[in-house]
Amino acid sequence: VAADPRQALAYAAALWFGGQPEVTVAVTGTNGKTSVATFLRHIWQDMGFRAINLGTTGVEGDWQAPLKHTTPEPITLHRALAGAAEAGVDHCAMEASSHGLDQRRLDGVQLKAAGFTNFTQDHLDYHADFEEYFAAKAGLFARVLPDDGVAVINIDDPRGVDMMAIARARGQEVISVGEATGCDLRILGQRFHATGQDLRLDWRGAVQQLRLGLIGGFQGQNAALAAGLALACGAEPEQVFPALERLETVRGRMQLAATRDNGAAVYVDFAHTPDAVSTALQALRPHVMGRLIAIVGAGGDRDPGKRPLMGAAATKHADMVIVSDDNPRSEEPASIRAQVLGGAPSALEVGDRAEAILRGVDMLQPGDALMILGKGHETGQIVGDTIYPFDDVEQASVAVAALDGRGL
Repeated sequence: VAADPRQALAYAAALWFGGQPEVTVAVTGTNGKTSVATFLRHIWQDMGFRAINLGTTGVEGDWQAPLKHTTPEPITLHRALAGAAEAGVDHCAMEASSHGLDQRRLDGVQLKAAGFTNFTQDHLDYHADFEEYFAAKAGLFARVLPDDGVAVINIDDPRGVDMMAIARARGQEVISVGEATGCDLRILGQRFHATGQDLRLDWRGAVQQLRLGLIGGFQGQNAALAAGLALACGAEPEQVFPALERLETVRGRMQLAATRDNGAAVYVDFAHTPDAVSTALQALRPHVMGRLIAIVGAGGDRDPGKRPLMGAAATKHADMVIVSDDNPRSEEPASIRAQVLGGAPSALEVGDRAEAILRGVDMLQPGDALMILGKGHETGQIVGDTIYPFDDVEQASVAVAALDGRGL
């Protein structure tokens, strides 16, 4: 009898399918996993490799497949990895969720390196408390990444030091990333402009001056972490850093969805935790000359404790807030909105998400920006057991076209 049946299943699946891309890395953290994995895939493709990223948005890149979970069940995961390898994919960047790590879904994957983005509140409907949640994340370094693997860690996060200690205790090489003095890959400065940012990096004494077409300071940090992972896997700095200037926005991550005739912009972001809402709005603020308007909601059947905190975060960092429905699932939508409004008592309540987007777009004056938070890349809205077609990016374009008299 196996002491850990889930782990045994994962190893059996790895042996059964028997293949994966030669260079495979995993990224964990509360926020930023999809962006880092996607950016890393872009860097590798820029270098001429056949690469994929695997996670929340499915399998993307030089081989594609849909996925139901950020980190799939072991049989699905190892089937996908083997299929990618058979198709000629040699590099894979995958997301490692706390659920996936806790349930041993990644065990049996042979990793060259692993990355840590940050640690904030989420998934406390699944994990008993913060420490259990952190322990699940830490499993990537404590259990899955081999002793000779490389840990790439955002040392600016308060738990980065803890994660680094876990990696070093295993004998893993550590590449530290952040603004702190002494980082291996240090962020020296960021300067923001209308369509992106200038980023200065110091890689072990060599300064890199880059111009990125990415909105938001945290996306510069995600790009730096992706660069660290590429370097950890043996890429040369002369290949990695120029590739950062050619990175494209990840769908549903600080994505410019539409622009009104008066120049006001509409952005879509997947932020669905209090910290992510704060980070997204603060990141957009330097790019906005006028008012910043936010649409926020919360998913049903998920950690209810974060709902008023999300409302409070939106109220703190936006000039105007609209509370609307996200994916209510089995819960009563009005009840979820009421909890979000508990942290945002001055917000406007518009339950219908399409109407909320239309009203938000209608408020935009020259210099303003609207940030639609929560659903990001998703193309459906879950109400009860039904998934209705709904795409925030598409809906933003529809609203702008309707208000500015454009044809679609």
